[in-house]
Amino acid sequence: MGSNKHLCFHCNEVVPAGLSLSVPILGKMEPMCCQGCAAVAQTIIDSGLEDYYKHRTAAAPSAQGLVPDALTKMLEYDDESVQLDFVAQSDAYKEVLLSIEGIACAACAWLIEKQLSHVKGVQKIHVNSTTQRATLLWDDKQVKLSQLLQTVQTLGYNATPFQTDKQEELDRKLYRSHLLKLGVAGLATMQVMMFAIALYGDLFDEMEVIYRDYFRWVSLIMATPVLLFSAQPFYFGAYRSIKAKTLNMDVPVSIALLGAYSASLYATVRGTGEVYFESVSMFTFLLLLGRLLELRARRKASETSSNMLKLIPKLALKLNKDGKQQRVAASQLKSGDLIVILPGETVPADGQISFGESEFDESSLTGESLPIVKSIGDRVFAGTINHEQTVHLAVEAVSQNTFIANIMRLQEQAQSEKPKIATIADGVARYFVFGLLVIAALTYTYWHFHSPEDAFWITLAVLVATCPCALSLATPAALTAATHNLSKNGLLVKRGHVLESLAKLQAVVSDKTGTLTEGRLQIQELECYKGYDKETVLEYVGALERQSSHPIALAFKSFQKLQATNIEHHTGLGLSGLVDNHSLTLGKAKFCQQIAQPRIGMLELVLLVNTQLVARIYLSDLIKSDAIEFAKGLKQRDISLSMLTGDESAQVEFVANQLSITDVSSGALPQQKLDVVKHKVTSTPHLLMLGDGVNDGPVLASAPLSIAMGLGTDIAKSSADAVLLGSKLSTLLSAIDLAKKTKKIIAQNLAWALGYNALILPLAVSGIVTPYMAAIGMSLSSLAVLTNSLRLNKR
Repeated sequence: MGSNKHLCFHCNEVVPAGLSLSVPILGKMEPMCCQGCAAVAQTIIDSGLEDYYKHRTAAAPSAQGLVPDALTKMLEYDDESVQLDFVAQSDAYKEVLLSIEGIACAACAWLIEKQLSHVKGVQKIHVNSTTQRATLLWDDKQVKLSQLLQTVQTLGYNATPFQTDKQEELDRKLYRSHLLKLGVAGLATMQVMMFAIALYGDLFDEMEVIYRDYFRWVSLIMATPVLLFSAQPFYFGAYRSIKAKTLNMDVPVSIALLGAYSASLYATVRGTGEVYFESVSMFTFLLLLGRLLELRARRKASETSSNMLKLIPKLALKLNKDGKQQRVAASQLKSGDLIVILPGETVPADGQISFGESEFDESSLTGESLPIVKSIGDRVFAGTINHEQTVHLAVEAVSQNTFIANIMRLQEQAQSEKPKIATIADGVARYFVFGLLVIAALTYTYWHFHSPEDAFWITLAVLVATCPCALSLATPAALTAATHNLSKNGLLVKRGHVLESLAKLQAVVSDKTGTLTEGRLQIQELECYKGYDKETVLEYVGALERQSSHPIALAFKSFQKLQATNIEHHTGLGLSGLVDNHSLTLGKAKFCQQIAQPRIGMLELVLLVNTQLVARIYLSDLIKSDAIEFAKGLKQRDISLSMLTGDESAQVEFVANQLSITDVSSGALPQQKLDVVKHKVTSTPHLLMLGDGVNDGPVLASAPLSIAMGLGTDIAKSSADAVLLGSKLSTLLSAIDLAKKTKKIIAQNLAWALGYNALILPLAVSGIVTPYMAAIGMSLSSLAVLTNSLRLNKR
């Protein structure tokens, strides 16, 4: 970006003849091509964001299309009914994922973040320049969404709420564009190689010069579209890299392509020297093939959450107050509405079952193939499928507030973070490119004095052969495949360091309730006396517990058919009341003046009817079905397991004995949990905290690695680094194994990429490897890395 009087300083478009329009930028009057660009530039200066023009690496989009009529159309986004489709409620704030068109570099993202962060009412704004998306959290009472979108618009960027269908269309266009470029390069390569092979085989030695030159001109015509059209992504990548004062793999690729083509063009026009059109075409084709495979892998991984959003039906069967059923738009449902879910139907909203019992297929969310039985009081999530019976659902969340929408936002957050190992690999690649350019320059210098006619093609072979494509793909390809695998199996990664931390894991500190156990009390044993049967006893207890929100009451939720009166709560002891004119007392044995007969790891309740002992009920929080397997699996992997819980009951010891846990801390408050974990980290720095994501917020946030358990919309606010969507603890064992395998595959990829380059470099420098051989070898090296990484995508 210079001060060229014929180009707009803001957008780099040509300034119309006779137009005298300028804005003071960085101490100079810079020309503008239109009132729109001038207004945008002045806004940037007035906002104190002049540094944008220092750090940008590409021109800003033109602002010629900014007119008041277009801006006023954004007002419709303030409509509450319209916002249901894309806005989520987060405490007192609203959250939206935006698609931003026109972002050309990291400076654009910086500019948008700085400008919006100064707007009153904006709580958080994060712009991802790679995906061209932004996460925006704002107070709707202080500023409207349309105002924020207009603020982005006045900077020269077009911001709209992210829509899955629109994004997929953009992804498809990008994929088709790469496919077209690959097709052009492939067709040209086939044609040019026919002539090149004959030339390499000296079959044209006897042919007249006019015919030899004819084939060269045909090759030139075939190779030109490859250079000008197919190879565009490499030029743009190199340009952005150089403008950012860094180096990436596109730099040597662009130098090699442009150098080979220029030399071949010169030789063709002059009728003397060697041509390398086949190297240009083949090199471009093989590079594009590798990038297309990478793009496809990334696209598949990013489509996981988008496909889940499509599972949510557009219509719902609402149950009105008069008992009549009515089909309505699912987005119009409100919290508290009752909807009917018929057998075979997909659930349109998150909610709690208020009537009926059925099996639900949650495989799309958790990766668990077997359906789960859900009854009254159980939560059901949008996108899951009802298999057997009709149920009624009390709506809790719709559209962008559903569990699936939360997953999508969390995945977007995870994509914006770069793992440490990926950052290191990027740094290595930059130094490698710099070293490659130095070696290429020295190679050319040497051969120029010893064999001038061979200097160019040997240098070209060096650039092509040692192109660090495989090195650049080694880490991201493996991490993308592994993260996709974890997502398919029910572990949602929110932070970039999760895989690295899992691979180094030394210790697991786990909460008890809801983590190692099911998290809810269940009836284990029931002893009846005085001729009472189990059904009557349970209905009596259910009547007493009907109005209670205590965890014990949930165990009797399905037996609440009778109505109790004169209920009295005796804190910490029990309940009393009248049912069918009978006086009932429920509680601890001592409270009921009975001798306790406890069971190991169980809670004993005694029921009196008219002061007579009629039943003893034993409840317990069951250990998860695979908790023992989980504990054994950790031990086999030399990972210690300790329990950190706020529970002080006898069940703590029972669970610890069942799982062979010797390191137990019970009765711990949140601050005490935090202190315990901080102390453990001093001796075992690679530690995982496993909790339910609600009560354990502080300790999950402070642990080196944390995973929250269970399904629930509160996971969006969780401080955990990852969320286990299902209930299977064995998924974590698989994740640990996958993390270690990922680490090995990344090491293999890096070793292969560096080893290949170390092997091919001396061969290329010595002139043994020709450019087309170098192109084949480089591409095979990249494909080997991609193929090796895709092994991580298998279940």
